[in-house]
Amino acid sequence: MAVRRIVPNLHATDPARARAFYVELLGLEAVMDHGWIVTFANPANTTTPQVSIASEGGNGTPVPALSVEVDDVDAVHARAVSLGLEVVYPLVDEPWGVRRFFVRDPFGNVVNILTHR
Repeated sequence: MAVRRIVPNLHATDPARARAFYVELLGLEAVMDHGWIVTFANPANTTTPQVSIASEGGNGTPVPALSVEVDDVDAVHARAVSLGLEVVYPLVDEPWGVRRFFVRDPFGNVVNILTHR
C-alpha cells in the first residue's frame, strides 16, 4: 500500500467564496468542484500542493480533517479494522468516483481514506 497524496480539508459554509483567495491571491486553480467541495491545486502540478474547502464531507458526512489517497483502500480499511480503529463512515463506492471510508486518528480527527476508481 502506498500513499499517493494528502489533502487538508477546511470547513466553510460557502466553499465557492474561497476562489478569490486561493485563485486570485495564490494563483491556484480549482481542479475539482462538486458545489459542496472545491479543491485547489498548483496548475503546474495538480497532485500537490492541494487544499479542499468543503461545507460537508459528501453524502451528509462531516468534513474530515484530511483526505488521504492510497493505492489500495480495501487493504487500508482491513488494516484499520484489524488494529481496532474507529471507522466512523463505512467503506463505500461514492457516486463521484471514489471508494472511501472515514477513520478517527488518535487525536480525534476524522480522516478520509480513499482511492479513485
